[in-house]
Amino acid sequence: MSRLEVKGIPEEMRGKDKIVFGNIHQIYDWHQEFFLVELEKCVQDHDRLAELFIKHERRLHMYVVYCQNKSRSEFVVLEYESFFEEVQREISCRMSISDFLIKPIQRITKYQLLLKDFLKYTSKAGLDCEEIEVRTELMSLVPKRCNDMMNLGRLQGYEGKLTNQGKLLQQETFCVWEQDGGVLSRSKERRVFLFEQIIIFSELLRKGSATPGYQFKKSIKVSYLAMQENVEGDPCKFVLSSRGSAERFTLQAASPSVKQLWVEHIAELLETQSNFLSALQSPIEYQRKESSGSNPLTRPPSGFGLKASGRPPSVPPTPNGHNTHTHTDGEVQDDEELVLVSQDFSAVREDEITVLRGERVQILASNQHGQCLVYRPANTESPPAEGWVPRSVLHNH
Repeated sequence: MSRLEVKGIPEEMRGKDKIVFGNIHQIYDWHQEFFLVELEKCVQDHDRLAELFIKHERRLHMYVVYCQNKSRSEFVVLEYESFFEEVQREISCRMSISDFLIKPIQRITKYQLLLKDFLKYTSKAGLDCEEIEVRTELMSLVPKRCNDMMNLGRLQGYEGKLTNQGKLLQQETFCVWEQDGGVLSRSKERRVFLFEQIIIFSELLRKGSATPGYQFKKSIKVSYLAMQENVEGDPCKFVLSSRGSAERFTLQAASPSVKQLWVEHIAELLETQSNFLSALQSPIEYQRKESSGSNPLTRPPSGFGLKASGRPPSVPPTPNGHNTHTHTDGEVQDDEELVLVSQDFSAVREDEITVLRGERVQILASNQHGQCLVYRPANTESPPAEGWVPRSVLHNH
């Protein structure tokens, strides 16, 4: 980067250099000015280590942002490969720019391994491992999010907005047979992405490459999704289809355990969807279930980013044109009492929710860390949700 400042960059590359390096400056500055110093303190005080990572888990989200940009970065590096090779020769470096750009991704994996080793030796020493176990498990989510973001960044051809499809819950490569009416296709290898709101089927590009790509092929909205859990004679197969369509997809997983994981996640997702639709159709019954403690929407599926709320969803607009929602005590709250979301926010922790600019939420509580607990009423795309967001993304807060 220093050499580029001296050498300058080609005119046609101006602006793209920022894509190449993403937020690497942010990662570097934070480590140099703060995190390295705190890690060094742990050499003398081992008990600080687990708490250090959990305390700054949100800051480590900067790695997820870096990975989200990685596919765009790779594209620019490939486009100007000869230029970067020239710079490499000028600084007499054996490492290419791609070797350097992969370092942050390797680092987040090393942090995870560090904590696993710390847990192993803490256990061998006969010390209490409960806290470090929790911290290690939470830190293992960061590399997974990074990998998810890199793969999503390589998905081409999908015309919708992926951020509107909820959290990415699972992704896996399957052998897929497509059937439309009576015609069954030959099996094709497909990368399948399971979001809260949609399932996307994609074709693998550059198979075997270190940086594979994915071309969008088909999708099914979860609101229309149907599943057949078992296919006779094969413990690895299950069937997905779209209600109202003759199109069916038979998926064959690499193992029965992978198939079972997907079937369980999809079943939970469909159950949540069914409960949500029932609540919309019968808000009175919804409140009766809620007051008795039997409302299934108050128990979000395990492992899901979907924050189903114990509050009833929105009722249709009132005659005066205002949207309202009903609280458990029967009180109807007008939109004017909701706060406008001024910028998008993507959930990182399990207790957060994703909100989009222009949405309206109700503030339920706030804390000293600059966060607000908010309730987002149901809309045509999502069930009601409750979780934490930064105060800074809310208008006038």
